[in-house]
Amino acid sequence: MRSGRTSCDTCAYYIYDEEYDAYLCDANMDEDDYMRLRAEERFQCPYYRNGDEYAVVRKQN
Repeated sequence: MRSGRTSCDTCAYYIYDEEYDAYLCDANMDEDDYMRLRAEERFQCPYYRNGDEYAVVRKQN
């Protein structure tokens, strides 16, 4: 990804699809959001969710 964007690698919606044998974004986004993600360099994904399961635990400690 370009700088300034959130990395898909750490997103909870970035899943492995066995049928396609590839990683895909599983977020339910519309066509306009997808085109903004692809076209605008500084657009932040509104669907990004940290896939780090331990982030909540670290906040509690």
